[in-house]
Amino acid sequence: MGSRVIATALAVFPGLLLALSAGPARAENYQFVPAPHNALNRVYRIDRLNGEVVACTFAVADDKPQGLTLCYPAGEGAKPGPAGDYALVASNHREEAGIYRVDRRAGTVSVCYVREESEVVCTPPAK
Repeated sequence: MGSRVIATALAVFPGLLLALSAGPARAENYQFVPAPHNALNRVYRIDRLNGEVVACTFAVADDKPQGLTLCYPAGEGAKPGPAGDYALVASNHREEAGIYRVDRRAGTVSVCYVREESEVVCTPPAK
């Protein structure tokens, strides 16, 4: 009886199988990695599909005693690019504020960092 119900559901809702199979994959569209610098409370986020990199940090403000999250948008070289299989890799250098963006499909590497506390920028990809 169970397989009959499933077959009927798929016949009535042909997109159901696709929707169910796409659910978990959507949860992994982003990767989050902290900056390796041990005095920064900054985390970088990458869109695994297009390589866009942004960064966020915690800040304390007089009018916000609980603090707030400041995020730096993608700037030059950090905006969405060609489709790929992107990831972030932190160096082991404890005083490095930047992070490496790698495209595992193309084999390229960029270095991304927050420029002038206003935006994330990345170097051109290199092999």
